[in-house]
Amino acid sequence: MAISRSQLVKELEPGLNALFGLEYNRYENQDKEIFITETSDRAFEEEVMLSGFAGAPVKQEGAGVVFDQAGETFTARYTHETIALAFAITEEAIEDNLYDRLAARYTRALARSMSNTKQVKAANVLNQAQFTSVKGGDGVPLISDAHPLATGGTFSNVLSTASDLNETSLEQSLIDIAAFVDERGLRIALSGVKMIIPKELQFTAERLMRSPQRVGTADNDINAIVSMGMIPQGYSVNNFLTDTDAFFLLTDVPNGFKHFVRAPIKTAIEGDFDTGNVRFKARERYSFGFSDPRCVFGNGKLPTS
Repeated sequence: MAISRSQLVKELEPGLNALFGLEYNRYENQDKEIFITETSDRAFEEEVMLSGFAGAPVKQEGAGVVFDQAGETFTARYTHETIALAFAITEEAIEDNLYDRLAARYTRALARSMSNTKQVKAANVLNQAQFTSVKGGDGVPLISDAHPLATGGTFSNVLSTASDLNETSLEQSLIDIAAFVDERGLRIALSGVKMIIPKELQFTAERLMRSPQRVGTADNDINAIVSMGMIPQGYSVNNFLTDTDAFFLLTDVPNGFKHFVRAPIKTAIEGDFDTGNVRFKARERYSFGFSDPRCVFGNGKLPTS
């Protein structure tokens, strides 16, 4: 349905001072704090996890060397979605000089709607990270204590006991990340590099990660997280996270969170012959997801559905 003169009656009145409601600032590009962006030229992208080799054994004198086999363990799939929105202005509204006044404003509002959807979809990868119905390539949720290994065991990327953000939970998260293993159970050198938090935790995070002394004590102990240079990229607030007490530590794993762009945002304007209306459209196609679940560590405070 097109925007008509009856919907814009105030715009026709003389002496109008201001129009408001369409030009709010918007939170944008917060997805870039989490995801690496790549391009795609097909309907979906797949990335395959390889298992590597087990630990090398001792070769006894005169004995043959042991052969090992690497293999595929699971496949992560990114299925692109098309996001689009449009609006139209009637021919009569254009004739009454509403086009010049409103087209730019509604175009900015359209851009804000497109941006909001992108940020929501990006944040939902974390918001739904413990949903039992949302599984990664390895068959379990992104944040889980039961990620399967090729050896038959499991690894965990969540605190054993759910905890709020504090000195103890943050330090334990860093210790647990340093204990990560690969698909064959070999230790791998990973560390927490950035913390993603909801707006409700920004003041707690600031105190924990910027204070030179320990937070909330009368002792003169140093803040070990600060003095050791842990979490070098600091913290980033994501305004689209829905859980108020969940925090996420991103690691330096090579293939973690990814954003695939199948078709970048494109806008179009066209006139309709039958009605004379002018139509505006925005469209883009993309996907958000993750390959290796070792890309993140959680504190276990998320809902499971």
